[in-house]
Amino acid sequence: MSVAQRDGIRTADQIGYEDLYRRWEQSNWSAYDIDLSQDRAGWDSLTEIQRRSALWTYSMFFYGEDSVADNLSPYIDAAPKAEQKYFLATQQVDEARHAIFFHRFFKEVIGAGDSVSSTLAYTLPQLGWGYRNVFDRLDRMADELRKDRSLPNFARAIALYHMVVEATLAQPGQHFIEDYFASAGTLPGFSEGMSNISRDEQRHIGFGVKVLAECFAESEECKDAVAELLRELMPYSLAVFTPPNWDLEYTRCYGFELEDIFAFGIRSVRTKWKATGYPLDEMPGVFPVDPDLDPIEIARRQIKLMRAGVMGEPNGRPDSSPEIQELLFDLIARVAQANAAAGTDPITVQWKFSDADPWHLRIANGSTAALPGMAPAPDLTLEASWRDWVAVAVQGEDPRRMMLRRRIRPHGSLRNLIRLQRIFPRRPNTLG
Repeated sequence: MSVAQRDGIRTADQIGYEDLYRRWEQSNWSAYDIDLSQDRAGWDSLTEIQRRSALWTYSMFFYGEDSVADNLSPYIDAAPKAEQKYFLATQQVDEARHAIFFHRFFKEVIGAGDSVSSTLAYTLPQLGWGYRNVFDRLDRMADELRKDRSLPNFARAIALYHMVVEATLAQPGQHFIEDYFASAGTLPGFSEGMSNISRDEQRHIGFGVKVLAECFAESEECKDAVAELLRELMPYSLAVFTPPNWDLEYTRCYGFELEDIFAFGIRSVRTKWKATGYPLDEMPGVFPVDPDLDPIEIARRQIKLMRAGVMGEPNGRPDSSPEIQELLFDLIARVAQANAAAGTDPITVQWKFSDADPWHLRIANGSTAALPGMAPAPDLTLEASWRDWVAVAVQGEDPRRMMLRRRIRPHGSLRNLIRLQRIFPRRPNTLG
């Protein structure tokens, strides 16, 4: 059964910790019992680009499984309920087993490394900017959880581990890998192992949904903590599936487009966050897109902004074409906290770029509109280069530091500058 068939996540009140534990006992499997003897011939039959793509993808899985196994212990310590601790202990066993399975595949099929350490070292050149930043954050989260076992911090940690790493990143990749090799039949051992891993991960994600639903029901602080984390991670998590050198053959050689992965992930995580009782569309600034857009169109826009150097890994020369400007200012308008200006005079903010066309934002009666060109009488004008504004709006640069360095030059009253700070409250690595 594919991930897509299993992805109908139940509501949190239909998920029980005892049931999750029982499922773990019933579905135990051995990483060493899987027969990989036929997989070497299947690996050799792949084209060169298919092998490069598989190495890139499997390296992310292998490194990720090892990382989550290493970082799970503080989660067990911080879990407030005994049932949660027991399940997390089973999950740590799962993650270690997954890492051993990938080690076997790299060693016996790809021919890379002889120990787990040497095989992991072999994967490092395959890990991109977005991936490294997500897993660096997972390392820091484990350290933070050791020092702060509060419920909001535990909720933040569960969101990172179970909902970002497993549901947003791992599951879409598993879906396409499983579907391709289940159909081709060329890597039977690998397909069996991935099917087992996917079943485990679905159980882990169900646990994350259950825990977060309980956290959100108990404390609004948990919602705030999780939304803050997701805003912080968005630039990195979006970029995880960026293929090396933007070579789209890395996915096409297996019969699907990059947009397919993104769209599958969007549908999947929307369903899971809804099951927690805190849907993505209700989280301020986390998913600033038109909710009526088809996931494929959302994916197309995200990929276009990343290839333009506006989102994802900074390239120092972001595209400032009218199409890219329109896409970015649509996001900026959706991030704006329009209610911060409600009940006060309308405000128009003008951006004058030294190397791109001007744009302006008008907020009136709690509504927001971003438009190209010059406004007739702006209340506040920001002068900057397009590159510097992208660095502030998307890449986490501190606007105050940029103003002190005269990289951003505001013109208008101090009152309106303070209003702008309320409309775009400062958050790490987020638009606005």
